[in-house]
Amino acid sequence: MKSIALIDDTQINLTLLWHLVKRLELYEPISFLNPIEGLDWCLANDPELIIVDYMMPELNGIEFIKKIRAESSKKDIPILMVTANDNNNVRYEALESGATDFLNKPIDKTEFMIRVRNMLSLRSSQRKLSDKATWLAEEVNKATREIRNREQEIIFRLSKAAEYRDPETGGHIKRMAHYSKHIATQLGLETAIQNLILEAAPMHDIGKVGIPDAILLKPGKLDEAEFELMKEHAKIGYDILSGSSSKLMQLGAIIALTHHEKYNGSGYPNGLKGDKTPIYGQIIAVADVFDALTSERPYKRPWSIESAIKFLEDGSGQHFKPECVTAFLQDWDNVLAIKERFADEEITPYDI
Repeated sequence: MKSIALIDDTQINLTLLWHLVKRLELYEPISFLNPIEGLDWCLANDPELIIVDYMMPELNGIEFIKKIRAESSKKDIPILMVTANDNNNVRYEALESGATDFLNKPIDKTEFMIRVRNMLSLRSSQRKLSDKATWLAEEVNKATREIRNREQEIIFRLSKAAEYRDPETGGHIKRMAHYSKHIATQLGLETAIQNLILEAAPMHDIGKVGIPDAILLKPGKLDEAEFELMKEHAKIGYDILSGSSSKLMQLGAIIALTHHEKYNGSGYPNGLKGDKTPIYGQIIAVADVFDALTSERPYKRPWSIESAIKFLEDGSGQHFKPECVTAFLQDWDNVLAIKERFADEEITPYDI
């Protein structure tokens, strides 16, 4: 049953209030002669209404109200102050301290019941509004999660479409995505950015869907003309993903376009030098190359981890942004855990 707290240091007054509140259905009066005990109870519970006397020992009504209002969870509880003091300054101070309404003694029973019902109605409306806001927030979060899940699945399937035309595996896109988040974490990027990188990284090679099979699946080394055509996949990927209102797709477009740029400006498609390449592309470059080197392909054996690390270190400041190489090599146990977790095998869209 919902409760109404009554605090008054005079028993006869408390008894009167108790009997009046008892007339209200669905409400149980909880009475306190000691204001300290009443305050402790009100702070520990959630009454629908507090009715408090002004003149009390240890803690007067205004002090009581201030302590209640100091608690953020109690700011909306209606408080009715009752007093025999007809000084307007007391009334003003009570209202400024957070009293919802004010009633002078001797109590007019009819007026008391009207004021109490009004405040209970106010409290009921507040609760309904709060419940509706909570429900609405939950529905928005639910809808947002569903959109994010659909978006992730679309990304995964787009990435798989590229893989079917490429000897790389599903494990590759998961490993390099997690390597990329690892680097972003070690660089101290915001958590939201880390997660966006994790989700967008699998789209880095989506542009390979536009590369002819004769080039994409060639077992040997590409000649100069073939390599020029292969390089087009960066721009194709950007064209596929750009123009979206989704932050995830926007980041995917940047990654697709820039992950083959090199720190010394010798990369493609635009020959960007140094930090002209967005940090996202610089991060993916390290993650993608390391996994490509240490993974087996039909045309090559995997490099040893030590050899791949040396390649990154030798390429620091040339191929790769030095800070990204340093970040990747930090917390090495995490890198090894990612490599083991996403070994080459069938992976579902929600394994990210």
